Parts: sequence; structure tokens; C-alpha cells
Amino acid sequence: MTSVARIYRYPVKGLSAEALASVALTPGETIPFDRAWAIENGPSGFDVAAPKHLPKIVFLMLMRNERLAELAAAFDEPTRTLTLSQNGEVKLTARLDDDEGRRALEDFLGTFAADDLRGRPRVLAAPGHSFSDTAAKVLSLINLETVSAIAGTAGADVHPLRFRGNVYIENLPPWQEFEWVGQRLKIGTAEFSVTKRIDRCAATNVNPVTAARDMNIPKTLMQAFGHADCGVYLKVETPGALNVGDVVSWR
Repeated sequence: MTSVARIYRYPVKGLSAEALASVALTPGETIPFDRAWAIENGPSGFDVAAPKHLPKIVFLMLMRNERLAELAAAFDEPTRTLTLSQNGEVKLTARLDDDEGRRALEDFLGTFAADDLRGRPRVLAAPGHSFSDTAAKVLSLINLETVSAIAGTAGADVHPLRFRGNVYIENLPPWQEFEWVGQRLKIGTAEFSVTKRIDRCAATNVNPVTAARDMNIPKTLMQAFGHADCGVYLKVETPGALNVGDVVSWR
């Protein structure tokens, strides 16, 4: 029986995942607070009053800034507080809804990521905006059996969080999730449309545990399977709760 193994969100684009046991979903929206903040790497032209999707290259992100994976991020939703740790040592605690807290994060990253910066880093957010890699407000779904198939081809362990998914499922044959594109899924009490496959970038080459750029996942996918895709995007169509352990059904 195909079911949800893990749920994650990424409150700050490029930083580590936060595991969730359950989440309430709203039609046409992401998981609440998923990519709600991003770190501008030099002037981007982002307008808080009229937010628009921008390419990920204008932000600090793993595709080019792998050292970010050295930081373990913890997010406290009620207080909007971000805690960053490195090697088990707390380096920063800052409120993301507070000017002083955002400046503290900018100052920290100004030193931590100094070699990667094109200007002073700036914490960006706008009501209702998600700094996802895609303009559509979607969730990403990853099949753990597909990840295992990629690992078998690569001849090495592949950590599932290389793919920075929101919903990880188990007990589905590898690659079968691609057959869902254009179909509807029901997971828990929520319903989704499956919109497209996810084309993977060089961010997947970064080990989320060691921060080493130690694999070439897109090349492995292309050579072994003739494409560079892993996972599918889901659009929330009807509201509901999503929980670890929920059964996945499709039609």
C-alpha cells in the first residue's frame, strides 16, 4: 500500500528541511511557510509590494552555494524564529518577522557565505509569496523507491533530501509516479492534481549531510534513464490534512 513516509518544508530557501508529522493544506497553495523566505544574493529587483517569481540564481541556494548545507536550520512557527547550528553548535537565533532578527541573519550570512556573495545578503519575504524554483504554487513529491533505483545505478547511497521534496512516499514501484501526471491523487483528506515531472539541477549533487558536492545526479539520470527527472509536482485541489502514514490513492 503506497503511503506517505515523510513530510518536509523548507522555511528559508536553500537552508535545511524541517520534518512535519502533519500539515493542513489549502487549494492552490504550498505547505504553509515552505520557502516563505529567501536570501537575496546581490540586488535582484524583487518588489515586496508586487512579488513575482524570480530565477533561483538571484538567491543563495545549494546549486551554487553548497556550504549552506553545513547549517542545520530549525524553525519555530509561532514565533517565526530561525535557529542555525553548525556541527551541533548554535550559531544564530533570529526572528524572521522582525527587522532586527533579519539584520542578524544577514550579518551572519555576510560572513558565513562571504566568498559566494555578489552584494550584501538581504532577507526577502512577501505575504503569500513562495520562493520556490517554480512559479506555480505546488508541492513536490518524491518516490523513495525511485531514489533507491537511482542509488543502485550510481553505485552509492543517495540521500533522499538531495531532492528537497515536500512529500516522500513509499511502497510504489520506481518511476511509477511519472504515470500520475495529468491524474488526481488523494492523500489523507486532501486531493491533488499531478501537474508535471521535476527536472533536477545541480543542487542534487550536494550531500545534505556533509555539504560535499560528491555526485552528479543529473548526469547519472541522463546516462542511465535518458532524462534528468525525479519526482512530480502536486497542486492542491481540495483542502485537507496531510499526515505521515496517509495512504495514497489515484485515478
